Amino acid sequence: MKHVIVIGDGMADYPLEEINGKTPLQVAEKPNMDWIASRGESGLLRTVPKGMQASSDVAIMSILGYNPTKFHTGRGPIEAAGMGIELEEDEMAFRCNLISQKEGVMRDYSAGHITTEEAEKLIETMDKKYRDLGNFYVGTEYRHLFVTKHLNDEINNIQTRPPHDMINERLKDNIIEPKDHKYVQALNEMILKSTNILSNHPVNLRRKKETKRPANGVWIWGQGKKTTLEPKFDEYGISGAVISEVPLVKGLGVLAGLNKFETYQDTKFSNLNYEEKAKLGLAKIKDYDFLIIHDELPDEKSHAGDIEKKIDAIEKVDYLVGKIIQGLRGKKFTISILPDHPTPIEVKNHTAEPVPFSIYSTEGRRDKVEEFDEYSARRGSMGKLKGNEFINKFLSL
Repeated sequence: MKHVIVIGDGMADYPLEEINGKTPLQVAEKPNMDWIASRGESGLLRTVPKGMQASSDVAIMSILGYNPTKFHTGRGPIEAAGMGIELEEDEMAFRCNLISQKEGVMRDYSAGHITTEEAEKLIETMDKKYRDLGNFYVGTEYRHLFVTKHLNDEINNIQTRPPHDMINERLKDNIIEPKDHKYVQALNEMILKSTNILSNHPVNLRRKKETKRPANGVWIWGQGKKTTLEPKFDEYGISGAVISEVPLVKGLGVLAGLNKFETYQDTKFSNLNYEEKAKLGLAKIKDYDFLIIHDELPDEKSHAGDIEKKIDAIEKVDYLVGKIIQGLRGKKFTISILPDHPTPIEVKNHTAEPVPFSIYSTEGRRDKVEEFDEYSARRGSMGKLKGNEFINKFLSL
């Protein structure tokens, strides 16, 4: 039996007036997701426990079968695992975004989806400048890592804010707390001075000439100490892998005992090669019993508030799902489609409502749900599950 989970990041949404009171999932052409729903069982999944931040690290940790209230220590150490960085027990890892700011105001949390090649030069500049505070590590595009050297118990409870939560807000109003701690002051100074350091960097001078948004600042957030997860899939006696372009998702896979793989990513985020992603998925499912394929494009378009492009992103994920189903025909398999969390267009951010999920198994049952969306799933026979209950249900079919 082969098992495949496809996660369309942020696909779930609210009804929108612009599309006649329907959600993007309801209006998108998604015959393959609907195929899973109409031939399998559906339900709702609460991936974000009450009181926790609605984020992919929390949500996907739940989907993998872990209780985030017990295991989640922060986003940074998860991304470190995905990047192959081994943290010491007394270190703290921060996610580091390259951002675009103008006159001290956050304009773009991704610096126009800067390329990894450009980002590497900027991150190297920051690393040389601030090695007395910690180390910067190059990730992909705008997503990087900063690891402290000077951690102590006094600052274990510092508070940071994700850059995608503060678009059009002043940087100074969102700096790290508590501001009166000496080391936190040094980190905040680094964040605010990064604009002066990076603005006239050759990479940004070239980007300005090309009318691209400059990556003229860094923003560190999502901090945490080393995360340890007990390999979940050893319990089931199965081997598994994760396919994603996102270090966070790869990191969760690694911590859960999965192997990680990524597909080619074009310099423009919207040009992900879905054909190649599907081929890689089908190649790996030959080698492994269990596979997670994650796609972030719907979430990116949700943060941008672009309804049409979110619908298009959902349809791209559906194409990927169709290729996987086609490649599995004739075999015994179980496949599920779900978002990790909602990212509603009207708020341009993550929310914590339960997400729809559908599971089809060649050995399973079907209910009366005919389509995959937020409202159809409410009628599903699976009912409403806690996030970390999902994986047991999925693997038992």
